[in-house]
This record gives sequence, structure tokens and C-alpha cells, in this order.
Amino acid sequence: MVAPLSDAVRELYPWTGKYLRISEGVRMHYLDEGHGETLLMLHGNPTWSFYWRNMVKEFSKNYRCIVPDHIGCGLSDKPEEYRYQLEDHVNNLVQLIEALDLSNITLVVHDWGGPIGFSTALRLRERFRRFVVFNTLSRMGPFPLSIRMLRWPMVGPFMVRGLNGFVRFALRKGTSRPERFKGAVAEGYLAPYNNWKNRIAIQKFVDDIPIEAGHPTEPYGAALEQQIPELSDRPHLVIWGNQDFVFHHYFRDGWKAAVPNGEFHQLDHANHFVVEDAFEDIVPLMRDFLDRHPIQPER
Repeated sequence: MVAPLSDAVRELYPWTGKYLRISEGVRMHYLDEGHGETLLMLHGNPTWSFYWRNMVKEFSKNYRCIVPDHIGCGLSDKPEEYRYQLEDHVNNLVQLIEALDLSNITLVVHDWGGPIGFSTALRLRERFRRFVVFNTLSRMGPFPLSIRMLRWPMVGPFMVRGLNGFVRFALRKGTSRPERFKGAVAEGYLAPYNNWKNRIAIQKFVDDIPIEAGHPTEPYGAALEQQIPELSDRPHLVIWGNQDFVFHHYFRDGWKAAVPNGEFHQLDHANHFVVEDAFEDIVPLMRDFLDRHPIQPER
């Protein structure tokens, strides 16, 4: 059970949110703020919808912002006996989209939100119109030793679930603006992952990286890499923090190959948490992109 968010965190993240009970009886928490065309924002690991809080405040003035917490993350349920594989997260997102009957979606993704969101868009193509991409997977690997070490028996669970090391390491090494990750902001990122049990999804996301041959997610990752170009005829905005040591130039260049007609902006001053590091740069780029690529009415 996640403890109630403190007043300081609630000041940054003031929304109550909603819940959808999906398959297997678990509840997915999501924000549904604003009105207009839908911006579907998907977080990665080890964050939650809190990562998008400033984007929601800004874009809910003109758009409907749907921002889920993946199962096991944020304020969603965190069942211990659950698979937590890419396929499951995609199935969950499909259920949310269909339950809310979302259409003309602009997908906004970061980190694991990329594979989850684009796999969903490939399954529900008629519902998606535009794509905004921040440091995320265009293909599966290679990954640095610091990530591969978290797959070592005993070492990984001790670091990730015992010491909450993955979250703490990410908050230190994933930003070029460490001053922004202090006080209530740091508390907000840490709040849903306050004990061993509540860190289950963080470990499961790490376990789901198909590093070794024969991994159950390997075929889904391979299929995603091959199929993303099928969406390249739709507008893509790719904003990349060049200081990211995990999602480095190999992944950035993968997006250039996958969506060669996309609009690319490389931010040399931003790291993995690019939305935190470069929010002031991102908002005008994203607003301009959305304005220049209006969604055409369905015939």
C-alpha cells in the first residue's frame, strides 16, 4: 500500500486521478485532465505519472491529458503475483484506451513508455495520429554494464528492491539539473516505491530487458523494431537528451532510421530525464509541432 502523498508532493501533483479495473482484477491509476485532442503520456522505469506533472499543467489548458501509471508503478496496484512483461503492459494500455474510447491520439513517450506505447499504436493504428518521442527504446540493446548488473542473481533484487538503488541512482545520474531533483520533487519520485513490496515493478521492468537470447520479450522487441517504420507516414517529433548514457546515440540513431521524415531536436544540455532537464525548451517545440500538424477530421 502506498502511503498518502505528502502536502509538499500534492502541491506539485495536485490531481486525485481515476482508476480502471483491468484484467486479473488489478486497478490502473491514471490522470484525465483537460479537454480537447488527446495527449496520451506514458512514463518509463523507475518513474510514474509524476514525471509528466509539468506537462499536464501546461498542456491540459488546451488538450485532454491521459496519463496512466503502469501496473506496479505510481498509484496503480502492485500485485506480487503478476507477470509484468511488455505484452502485459501493452494489453493493459489497450484496455484503458478502449474503456475511455480514445481516438485521434497523440502519443507522448519516454523510456519504457516507448515500447509500450508504440506496440499499442501498432495494434490500434486507427486511434493514433501523432507521436512525440523522448529518450526511449528504438531497438533492444546494447545496454551498459550498470543495467546488466541489475540482472545478476541476488545483486539485482538487493540493489533494486532492498536499497531502492535503481530509483536513487536514476535521480542522480539521469539528470543534468540535479538541483531540480531535491526536496518535494525527489520525495515525489520516491513516494510510491517506499518498501520492498512496492518496488516489484521496478525489478520486473529490469528483468524484462531481453539481454540474453531466448528471453520471452525478445520477439516482441524485435517485432517492434521492424514495425515502427510502418508508422513513419504520421508526424513524429523526437526530442533527445544527448547526455543520456543508457539511451545513447545508438537508440537516437535508431529513431532516425525508423522515422526518417520525423522532426528531430537534440538537446546537448539534457540527460535521460529530458522533460525535467529541458521543460522550458520542450514546451514551445511541442506546441509548434502540434500546431503545424493538425489532426484532420475523420471522413
